[in-house]
Amino acid sequence: MRYPIVIHKDSNSDYGVIVPDLPGCFSAAASLEEALDLAREAIECHMEGMVLDGDSIPAIRPLKEHQSNPDFAGGIWAVVDVDLSHLDDHAERVNITLPRRVLSMIDRYAADHHESRSGFLARAALVAMQRSL
Repeated sequence: MRYPIVIHKDSNSDYGVIVPDLPGCFSAAASLEEALDLAREAIECHMEGMVLDGDSIPAIRPLKEHQSNPDFAGGIWAVVDVDLSHLDDHAERVNITLPRRVLSMIDRYAADHHESRSGFLARAALVAMQRSL
């Protein structure tokens, strides 16, 4: 997806980046090039947080609409291409190998907790990854 960003630079400050379509999404950098890279990272992190919180992703509005907003006057406009495929929640079939004993334990646990095998494994993986943060 291509997100419009606006970059401001005041004297004695870094380049500040705002993503108008994602309220609260911003970044800053010492150089214009770094500002573009960090904007991409900020968008990805912001969107991941929205997905984890169950928030809906706002639509991207036309650049011209943002440019007419006085809050963004005097800024440098750019468009950042962001790959959000890692946030896709569509189910995908995968092939994994597990010892039969472990698979049996997983199936019993999932059944006892009214979950599917896939649902349990997905939830367990998310819990494990969250703990490591």
